[in-house]
Amino acid sequence: MTPSVADELLALGTATLGESGAAVLHPRLKAVWPGARLAAPAFTVQCPAGDNLAVHVAVAEAPPGAALVVDGTAEPARGYWGEVLTTAAEARGLTGLVLDGGVRDVDALAAHRFPVFSALVALRGAAKEAGGTVGGPVTVGDVEVRTGDWVVADTDGVVVIAAADLDAVLSAARTRAEKEQGLFTALRAGQTTIELLGLEKNNVRRA
Repeated sequence: MTPSVADELLALGTATLGESGAAVLHPRLKAVWPGARLAAPAFTVQCPAGDNLAVHVAVAEAPPGAALVVDGTAEPARGYWGEVLTTAAEARGLTGLVLDGGVRDVDALAAHRFPVFSALVALRGAAKEAGGTVGGPVTVGDVEVRTGDWVVADTDGVVVIAAADLDAVLSAARTRAEKEQGLFTALRAGQTTIELLGLEKNNVRRA
């Protein structure tokens, strides 16, 4: 992983990236603990219904610096991830998790400060028998994700940037962020968003 890329993606944030060409995942995917933030290359996992064997394999085989991006939608109301896998992932140098399904041990995840984004919290555990897939294309948050794509997640949500699009999205996001800084300056000087954005205020009725 290139730390400077991760740092810049985090600084730009998902809202700016999502308006600059990144794919926006469904808002059901949210931070498990307040303040969690993540920017890293994805290592993808697909779980069969109610089984997380593939997640265990991914933790053992994913490269350091990667974030696991897991499809658990076949039976989402299971705890596919918890404190045991968090401890294992930290020891392997993984940077976080985006899981379209359930996680548990929320207090422990917060104590570890390991960034986890999931669709729900689910108490019931998962089996470890049925296989699954690691490293192939998955659909998470209604968006296709491939190993090597960049996943960025923060309080606003989760976005994915295809590896081939990283430079273009970064360029567009930098331009957007710079423009917004100009807007902030103008707003503080007394201008309105109606003026600055060219909005048609007469389209709104007055009571």
